[in-house]
Amino acid sequence: MGIIDKLRAELVDIIEWVDDSRHTLVWRFPRYHNQIKWGAQLIVRPGQTAVFVRQGQVADVFGPGQYRLETKNLPVLSTLAGWPYGFDSPFKAEVYFATTRQITDLKWGTPNPVMMRDPDFGPVRVRAFGTYTLKAQDPRTLLQELVGTDSEFEAEEIHELLRSIINTAFADVVAKAEIPILDLAASYQDLSERLRQAVVARIDDEYGLEIPQLYIVNISVPAEVEQALDTRTSMNAIGDMAAFQAYQMGQAMPVAAANPAGGVAGAGVGLGMGLAMAGPMLQGGAGAGPAPGPQSPPPPPPVAAWHIAHEGQGYGPYTAQDLARLAGEGRLGPDSLVWTAGMESWSPARQVPQLASLFGATPPPAPAGE
Repeated sequence: MGIIDKLRAELVDIIEWVDDSRHTLVWRFPRYHNQIKWGAQLIVRPGQTAVFVRQGQVADVFGPGQYRLETKNLPVLSTLAGWPYGFDSPFKAEVYFATTRQITDLKWGTPNPVMMRDPDFGPVRVRAFGTYTLKAQDPRTLLQELVGTDSEFEAEEIHELLRSIINTAFADVVAKAEIPILDLAASYQDLSERLRQAVVARIDDEYGLEIPQLYIVNISVPAEVEQALDTRTSMNAIGDMAAFQAYQMGQAMPVAAANPAGGVAGAGVGLGMGLAMAGPMLQGGAGAGPAPGPQSPPPPPPVAAWHIAHEGQGYGPYTAQDLARLAGEGRLGPDSLVWTAGMESWSPARQVPQLASLFGATPPPAPAGE
């Protein structure tokens, strides 16, 4: 510091802080060797507090206003320095200005998801972010716990600490609230106030800070949970699922009919599948089971398929009625070889019990004439 600056410091002494940073919490007034003239003017603007410190001990605190620094205005400092009736000029003391206005545009957010138990979806991970404001509530505690000997203390220097405190408090508040995910958006205001009070209880006495406002802007869930919520919303909007499926099938039938190159067959298959899926809903509703009704008769027994071998060639399959007709026409004889499922090999028709009745009894030879 040059000789001109030294002389100016001795001749003019106005102690003030014109804050243009908007994010400074505490600022130390710079003086040459911390020397202050007797009768100097102290100007404390609205939203500020001036704190005098001597030899590491907090002395007098001044609120907004203009003061002439004399013994009567500095009772604690006078006691610390041993000035019962007056003091020499200049005297040494550090002057810190602390902002009591709100510092805005501070943001917070959860770096990692917070687990909560939802009554509908079970354990769910949620994230949150928001904004808050900050100001000095107790400059004495702030100087002792955070500022120390720094000449300037910015809000960013404690921002990470406050974010950690807010995140921890948020996890505790959300867990205790037991609010379903679908109702969280309607509870932002209440949760914000609970969160603010939980954070203030931690930093007020410990750091001398105040958070006048704290807001939860958004609470989000993972993408898969959002998809489940969207699906549930869509189902609720549709309402009657059976009627919606019937409508969808009705809309698809004209399109399929307009496509003769296989569209009708595909539509028929799709229609059958749709009716099969919609059947339980149309009968008794989802989860209610099929409605009771008359039982259908059992299917008819399968018809035996017969095969005939003639001159090394196989013919068929024929039904039993077909074989009776062929026997009546003489095209099937008792020695014709036949086969059907269940037989080990080809056999003459007269040796098969099911077909022996087609040829009748063979009469004995006629008696010789006398």
